[in-house]
Amino acid sequence: MVSINDLKHIKQAFDEFAKAGIDMLDYAEFQTVMRSCPSLKTVKDTQIQHLFMKIDYTGDGKIEWHEICTYIFLENKKKEETVHRSKMAAFVLPAIVKFLNCGEPLLRIHFPPNGTVVTLREDGLVSFWTPKLHLKSKKNLFPERSITRRPNWATDFVLMPEYNKLIIATGSRELQFYEFSSLEPCCQLSALETVPLNLDYCSTRPDECVIVYGDTEGCVNILLMKSIREKLRLWKRSPQVDNIPNISIDHAVESPEVTFIRWKVHQDWVSKVKYFESISSIVSSSAHEETALVIGSIHPSTYKQEQMRGTAEVSDERSTKVTQRATCNQTIFIVPKGVTTFDLCKNLNLLVTGGMDKVVRMWIPYVPRNPTGILKGHSAPVAYVCVTSENGHIYSVSTDNTAKIWHIKDQTCLFTAHPNSSQIKGELSACIYSSAAKGLYIASDSIALLSLKTKPQPKGIQIVSHKEPVLCCGYSEQFRQVVSCSEGSVIKIWDVETGALIFEFGCAHGDSAITCMTFDTSGRRLMTGGRDGLIKLWNFNNGQCVKILSREGKCPEICDCSYLTLHGNTFVISVGWSRRIDIYLDSKEETQFIQRPTPSWQDDMRNGHKEDILCIAHCTPHLLATGSFDGEIIVWNVVSGRIQCRFQTPQSQKISSSHVQNTSVLSLIFLKTRAFVPELASSAWLVSSGSRGYVNFWSVLNGGKFVASFQASHLQQQITKLALTQDDSMLFTADHVGFIYVYNVKQYAMGPEQNPPEKINFWRAHIRSITGLKIVDKDQFLLTSSMDCSVRLWNIHGDYIGTFGQEEDWRIETPSSWKHPAVPYEILIDPLSMPSHPVLDEEINQSDVLSSEKSENLDNQTDSDPPTILNDRDIEDGSISSWFRSEPGRRQRHAIFKHLNRASNRTGLKDYNTLKDLDLIVMPQTYKRPDLSLRKINPLESKDADE
Repeated sequence: MVSINDLKHIKQAFDEFAKAGIDMLDYAEFQTVMRSCPSLKTVKDTQIQHLFMKIDYTGDGKIEWHEICTYIFLENKKKEETVHRSKMAAFVLPAIVKFLNCGEPLLRIHFPPNGTVVTLREDGLVSFWTPKLHLKSKKNLFPERSITRRPNWATDFVLMPEYNKLIIATGSRELQFYEFSSLEPCCQLSALETVPLNLDYCSTRPDECVIVYGDTEGCVNILLMKSIREKLRLWKRSPQVDNIPNISIDHAVESPEVTFIRWKVHQDWVSKVKYFESISSIVSSSAHEETALVIGSIHPSTYKQEQMRGTAEVSDERSTKVTQRATCNQTIFIVPKGVTTFDLCKNLNLLVTGGMDKVVRMWIPYVPRNPTGILKGHSAPVAYVCVTSENGHIYSVSTDNTAKIWHIKDQTCLFTAHPNSSQIKGELSACIYSSAAKGLYIASDSIALLSLKTKPQPKGIQIVSHKEPVLCCGYSEQFRQVVSCSEGSVIKIWDVETGALIFEFGCAHGDSAITCMTFDTSGRRLMTGGRDGLIKLWNFNNGQCVKILSREGKCPEICDCSYLTLHGNTFVISVGWSRRIDIYLDSKEETQFIQRPTPSWQDDMRNGHKEDILCIAHCTPHLLATGSFDGEIIVWNVVSGRIQCRFQTPQSQKISSSHVQNTSVLSLIFLKTRAFVPELASSAWLVSSGSRGYVNFWSVLNGGKFVASFQASHLQQQITKLALTQDDSMLFTADHVGFIYVYNVKQYAMGPEQNPPEKINFWRAHIRSITGLKIVDKDQFLLTSSMDCSVRLWNIHGDYIGTFGQEEDWRIETPSSWKHPAVPYEILIDPLSMPSHPVLDEEINQSDVLSSEKSENLDNQTDSDPPTILNDRDIEDGSISSWFRSEPGRRQRHAIFKHLNRASNRTGLKDYNTLKDLDLIVMPQTYKRPDLSLRKINPLESKDADE
């Protein structure tokens, strides 16, 4: 909202204050300056206040002019980097290279719809490869001739996938047709005017096609065929020459189904020719500058005047004529040093050319005067170009085997694969880009595949917040913003009010994942820990790294971090694979950009953890708890640096001793309302995650002791995150498969009783492990992040508000804008989301079903017979539900489920709607409420077969 004129006005205001001896402005003065800008009079006070806090990230209460400039500059720089990162593309290096036996060079590569790579060598050797270049089969199509006869040689080939045919152009002026599946000869067209140099084919209508080839005389030869299948059958009966049925071109064109047209287009050999069905035109190129590239129609003009302008030349007394196109039928591009390769994209309205001058040019088709873009960077002639509309890229390959990726809109080079990096050696002979294989196939002394680097995409219609798994998330109350960090080292800032993305920046820890995060007490600075062993402090609103905290030498991975205040001083504490607690003083007097930790505690050095420390928790004023991979928990006195007590996570007794249990402590949290209350000295203050879905409660006074535990996950999955409401009454637990469980722990673990706490609610929030769990906005909402790449917001009762990054915004104060009562689609169709009930878990056989049917026939009571037609009233009044809960109904319900399971196993698909609807009818108490949205979605109608 701040324009350049506003900045000039603000600068003048700062100058006026400077004349009065005021170099720094407080919020009131800054607000007055902003209000004086003409275009900012309607801005809200909260917006100005947030801007002031973003600039004043240190919390000094005053800002200078250069701080405003720095903030704006860095914010825009990070935005540019984000845009550039979204456009990044790269090849996987080195390439997959398969060296070829000594012989003739490969002429051309094709990638037919069946996913097989087909290559042709000059001596007629056809090879079939898998997409990853494993040789499947090969066959030489040219028979050996006697010493007195010159051997045949190929110049190009093209596929006819609709007719299962392969066409080869030869140096003997022939077009040979072969069966594609068996490579058996079908027929050949002989006695062509000249040697065909390059071929193209296109199916125009059912049983109609166009075959185009360029020759050594600069002519474009067009063969229009109708009733193709019948023609090929007739030609196959022709007399054989060299064991292949032969028909001359003159005899072939005598048929009304065959039309032969020959245009004189270029003054040099035709370097490439291609028919584009999207524009119904033929594009050809040559090394002749004046006719470097020509776009022309197939048929001559219908106007007699234009026909008379063309000149006909009869060559060698043949019946076929060489005709020059009229000017209205073609568009000529004049290019220095000619054109060797080209490609055209109708969707982008773009023509791309490459040639001997090492330059890639971009044109608007039919506008030959000036190119719209010139891409320079190759150091050798350009031999191949390809335009892809799906990602807006141009792929180019030069004769020195250098491959480049260009961005069409920006006209910039995104990536260069040099031969030394790709390991592609030798003289370039053929090249093709395959969108199906997502890579470039390059033939030289070897055949190689340069695959594009691709990131895993979510299946189906899954909505994601990041492209990579999200490892942590947090909430800033001051700005009402959600911050999420991903495995790809990307930090995103979201508006909690709407779910919209506000800002993002990447490469926060280089290529290392961000594993943990926390805020300072003001909420204006963000601390992130990464696998690179560094803690970084950020002004997260503009992506400015203000400080780096690290150990000397090699830095092991950081697993968790915390920010605490002690006796007026503030500290950043980190733990991880170093197995030590690192403490950094956060002070304005510490001016060094890279800061080292304070000396380690003696108890930590001598008696600390023996395994990696995975989590940390702080309790005001002086308690600190750490949990490690081996299940050990140590409670520290931060003031003295001494160990107050230590525990070992108990193992589950329901599992055999021979089985190795995972007792690692992934999460710790203090019950702060109980801390340092004399009446609650013996009660549990500390909660930790345990093995097999257990949650453990510990007392930390008088040496500490284990108080109680209960199994929070009904699937016995390990608890990954814990969260408590402000009054410590409700405990939220998240497990490894995405479930959230809510328990009432207000009176739990305060006495000798061992009964588990009351389960208040549970639901599935994600389909993979939950990595972040935060209760925000005064216990109103719940924030979650997961390895499934999503960050979601729920109300405290589990109602689904939305996923950050979805297309439509929500209004957090308006429940009607929430996604509730719907649930995320991927959760709905996941098998683990199906309801669990003891009836479904029982074993049943055919005799049980038969006996239940007999008992039903003997039972004449009206209330034991189910309604023959189910309607909404039956469901609402509970009659069908009560019948299914009866003994005959219970067995019948189980039989229905077994039948559906057998059907789903046979088809390989599961009709989750039917199962869910049945359980809604039968056991409505399984759900908190009937979710009618389940009936509106049928996964079997999905276009994605995997779903």
